[in-house]
Amino acid sequence: MARRNRHRLLLLLLRYLVVALGYHKAYGFSAPKDQQVVTAVEYQEAILACKTPKKTVSSRLEWKKLGRSVSFVYYQQTLQGDFKNRAEMIDFNIRIKNVTRSDAGKYRCEVSAPSEQGQNLEEDTVTLEVLVAPAVPSCEVPSSALSGTVVELRCQDKEGNPAPEYTWFKDGIRLLENPRLGSQSTNSSYTMNTKTGTLQFNTVSKLDTGEYSCEARNSVGYRRCPGKRMQVDDLNISGIIAAVVVVALVISVCGLGVCYAQRKGYFSKETSFQKSNSSSKATTMSENVQWLTPVIPALWKAEAGGSRGQEF
Repeated sequence: MARRNRHRLLLLLLRYLVVALGYHKAYGFSAPKDQQVVTAVEYQEAILACKTPKKTVSSRLEWKKLGRSVSFVYYQQTLQGDFKNRAEMIDFNIRIKNVTRSDAGKYRCEVSAPSEQGQNLEEDTVTLEVLVAPAVPSCEVPSSALSGTVVELRCQDKEGNPAPEYTWFKDGIRLLENPRLGSQSTNSSYTMNTKTGTLQFNTVSKLDTGEYSCEARNSVGYRRCPGKRMQVDDLNISGIIAAVVVVALVISVCGLGVCYAQRKGYFSKETSFQKSNSSSKATTMSENVQWLTPVIPALWKAEAGGSRGQEF
């Protein structure tokens, strides 16, 4: 009996699986397809193709752009948003006439059509990559520097896609990424990073004086910043020595002046004057006290007599 019950349960499970698979085929989504990747240059056209069966009268098509929030691109047989003015439908496909960088992202087409088993829904996903040429890079070049110091020049572009590589030019001549391969008349102590756009001189010299410009380049195009001049000067040791000597002379002259004033007694005269002034103030105060000494008792007597008269 136990074996028969097990066989019955197995048959029921098999029937359930068959019914479920048939339902999924009739009403569920179709098997996922390989995602398409469409690459287009900015301001040129791109076609987003929907790989589904041929369109029929009863087919219903929708295009959506995926992301943090899903937005309709084609809905109820009408293009939505700004796609109305710069796109058109070709069967199930969208032809964007003027691609912008904001169009980059994932798109999904959904096609639903009635079938013998019921409503069938198929979908396809397309990824649009927009290539953007670099803008004019921002270049940071110091106007002056001292020989023997470390100097870094910077170049950066924030718009290019894919990320551009950078090349530096001095007086219109391209600098080699490996300075040791250049001529002996140039400074070979610099380091160029084509990914980050930095040009660093470990020990800058007067040979590095000139006009520098940077070029950003990718597979779409390239742009270069205006040249900026960097002047490299040697450290003026003689000028520093002369300044130190002048400062020392000023300090010594001031010291001699103080010594001379002390010998002549200018500081002692000033102190004696202060002493005489303070002694005269003390004498005046003592005289005032002596004058007031006989007056105060008389005032007390007069005040006492007045108080007695009031009592009578």
